[in-house]
Amino acid sequence: MPKEQGTMGFSVQTILIGIGAVVGSELPYWLTKLGVDNVAAQGYVPDNVIYSFYIGAVVLLITILYTIFTTREYPPKVFNKYVGKEEKKKVVERKGLASIWDDFLKMPKAMRQLGWVQFFSWFALFTMWVYTTSAVATHQFGLSATDTHSAAYSAAGDEVAHLFGLYNLFAIPFAFLLIPIAKKLSKKYTHMLALFCGGAGLISMYFITDVDYLWISMLGIGFAWASILAMPYALLIESVPRHKMGIYMGLFNFFITIPQIVNGIFGGLILSAFFHNSAIYSLVLAGVFLLLAAAAMFRIKEV
Repeated sequence: MPKEQGTMGFSVQTILIGIGAVVGSELPYWLTKLGVDNVAAQGYVPDNVIYSFYIGAVVLLITILYTIFTTREYPPKVFNKYVGKEEKKKVVERKGLASIWDDFLKMPKAMRQLGWVQFFSWFALFTMWVYTTSAVATHQFGLSATDTHSAAYSAAGDEVAHLFGLYNLFAIPFAFLLIPIAKKLSKKYTHMLALFCGGAGLISMYFITDVDYLWISMLGIGFAWASILAMPYALLIESVPRHKMGIYMGLFNFFITIPQIVNGIFGGLILSAFFHNSAIYSLVLAGVFLLLAAAAMFRIKEV
């Protein structure tokens, strides 16, 4: 797509992601309503979760195959014919990992700055995905953190799946609003506002003890999720040469995976060492990280 349509394109992508995520999040809950068991013996996974993964796997395989057989990608020689004259002069044929490493070292300044925003954002998101069930079960449901195989704990898990479906559902209308808000405030400040709302939403889960009102927290998280899926990329394409778009979009994903790896290594240690295995404080920490991501947006300069 033309760069000027980037915000629109990524917003549409967010809408489609949101629809799929709503269905995926609600699958265990719906399967439970259909009579599939949501309680498992010690060391086993409930059937409603297992069947949800089976359904997700089938859908994923179908969509991958559909994409492979229906998406046309132009080879470099054909693509170069349609690259602008100024960019065409910069196109140099390179091969191998050396060229990828060279591009990584020469990444645009805006991409490096957005990297910090992405690190804080995805560290927070990974924390939310991993610890929300335990947090809600213990903080809102009042259950023991060790009572993970009880029917009540499974009910808390179903409630969290429903909450995750809600924030994805809320992300859909927010994706439509991103375009007019960005025109009014700019992409930079739109993303900053969304991250702030997401941070406030996560922190509010500590203060909202009634599970029936947690949808309020999901509003802020949904706004942040919609923007995280769109705005960093819309900002990135402004500073990336068109003929390097593919490689830099791929490298940009490093800033998504690295924070999740770091969280996977240290998240549990932080929970046990500092929070005494009380997962609600991990969600508060996740909220703080989203606020840090919002603060990091001050360093971004739009092209």
